[in-house]
Amino acid sequence: MEVWLVGLVRAAWIAATLPILIASIPSSRLRFVHEALMGFSKRGKTMQSSSYKFTVPQRFFCHFYVLAVVWTTLLLSMTWMYAFKMAPLVSDPSLVYSTLASHLTGGSHMFSFHKARLTPVEHRYMIWRSVFLLLLMEVQLVRRLLETFYVFNYSPSARMHIFGYLAGIFFYTLAPLSLCCTLAPEVFKFAAEQAAEFIVKGKQQMAAFEFEWWEVVSPLIKLGWLPWIGAAIFLWGWIHQHRCHVILGSLREHPKQINEYIIPYGDWFELVSSPHYLAEIVIYAGLLVASGGAELTIWLLFGFVVANLAFAAADTHRWYLQKFDNYPSNRRAIIPFVY
Repeated sequence: MEVWLVGLVRAAWIAATLPILIASIPSSRLRFVHEALMGFSKRGKTMQSSSYKFTVPQRFFCHFYVLAVVWTTLLLSMTWMYAFKMAPLVSDPSLVYSTLASHLTGGSHMFSFHKARLTPVEHRYMIWRSVFLLLLMEVQLVRRLLETFYVFNYSPSARMHIFGYLAGIFFYTLAPLSLCCTLAPEVFKFAAEQAAEFIVKGKQQMAAFEFEWWEVVSPLIKLGWLPWIGAAIFLWGWIHQHRCHVILGSLREHPKQINEYIIPYGDWFELVSSPHYLAEIVIYAGLLVASGGAELTIWLLFGFVVANLAFAAADTHRWYLQKFDNYPSNRRAIIPFVY
């Protein structure tokens, strides 16, 4: 089951990324692909009123995050319980010394797609690393859900294409799963066995599930420095994106101030038209680093995020240039000084 699930997830990311890459090629022969994809991705301010066919309200963005929070919470709780009960990180010196170099760097196959056979200890660390990644993803998604209710006041007339809506459902279903897809079959099997045991024995005959919070949390501290460096990168992007969203939310009341849409404390985020997209790339780069870089599925997830946001940012950048005569000429679409 693991092989086909991982293969299916990877194939889905490749299939979703390729059209964006093709549409980004500056060729007149591929212009129809670019225009079709751009039409599907338009929403809010970049969508013309004449294009409202096959659209849904933009406030439906909240559906993405409700789904994602529920799905990620389920994956996180199952994986965390599985890790706690089936993959404890012991402090046996013979195990520690034999894999010390591996764990200090976050994994023996760091930034390598080579899949050597994992030892039981390495497998345990991989399980807890998945818990760590899902926990970061949960933090991101809960914030985005709260922002849809309390930061973004979507106009009743704001629309998005139904294709974009379905793409959002696709992304927020697959992204959390990509962080643990190699472990998902054994985690799902464990959860199914626990549920079956509960049904057969009943609550009274089930063994009591006892734990101390430190025992549940402490393994995350033992993962090495690489996951925590990734978490720091993630947090930096997370804070920047929230500040960008607060500014964007306030611009609905003062739309003429779009030229002032910059990070108020001044850094290279102010050199792009879509700093919130750049922050999102930083967030997923943090997840990639925290994973150790050995899982191809997470690389494909990151590739889709970069391709999709770069394509959307270019469209937004063109809209700003057409809409505002005095829009800063030194800004790029999403990557400072580059693109």
